[in-house]
Amino acid sequence: MQKLKRIFWVLLTASILISFMFYTFQEKLIFLPTQLPQDYQYSFDQPFEELFLDTPDGSRLNALHFVLENPKGLILYFHGNAGDLSRWGQIASTFTELGYEVIVMDYRGYGKSTGERSEELLYEDAQRFYDLAKEKHPEEKIIVYGRSLGTGIASHLVSNNKPKKLVLETPYYSLLEVAQGRFPFLPVNYMLKYRLPSHKYLESVSAPIRIFHGTEDRIVPYASGEKLFKSIQQQDKIMYTIPNGQHNDLDQFEIYQNGIKKELE
Repeated sequence: MQKLKRIFWVLLTASILISFMFYTFQEKLIFLPTQLPQDYQYSFDQPFEELFLDTPDGSRLNALHFVLENPKGLILYFHGNAGDLSRWGQIASTFTELGYEVIVMDYRGYGKSTGERSEELLYEDAQRFYDLAKEKHPEEKIIVYGRSLGTGIASHLVSNNKPKKLVLETPYYSLLEVAQGRFPFLPVNYMLKYRLPSHKYLESVSAPIRIFHGTEDRIVPYASGEKLFKSIQQQDKIMYTIPNGQHNDLDQFEIYQNGIKKELE
């Protein structure tokens, strides 16, 4: 009996310690930014301009605008949880080759962007860049594109606006669900500061919704994206399932390539 008590207390102590560490360091698990000096010079093989937006709380947000002479419209792109614009700027060529300008921003704490981060501030910053995009193109020519972490931000944004289309690559039902799947032994429902309930936001989206997801995704499980798709009440929805596609290689598959071309026609 005494041995069982000791085991119980060891397990309880370990559980409390792990829970404390998860709660304390969850930002470092969710966000994996790299930072750039403010005088860093971006270099890409296509024309672009660098943008900065100052926020009421004193933060400064950095973005890149890839420009074309006679674009079909503009894609406002929300990237994944790792890296910075020196990496994510490379994605622009996929869309500029199909006739679309691109604006891609760095979240707070990424690249040259500064400021404290919270779920609400991520949403507010996304709206700031959407408003900027509307200054450059009419809303009916703006496509909002979310990738991985950015799918929740994009979903919230489109729930409050009326762009031409919403495209989600490797999306999740909610960030809470992903965390619960990864840490089933922790009470993450009571601990997680970032929920990003995409399914809730998509309930009020009127724009066409397109989803791309690989069946072998080990970061955001395909089942989560499929669950999200099934929850969408909007009739104009399509899910492109990519057999053997993983989290970071969908652009290598013909299904993705043809699907993006079709959606951007």
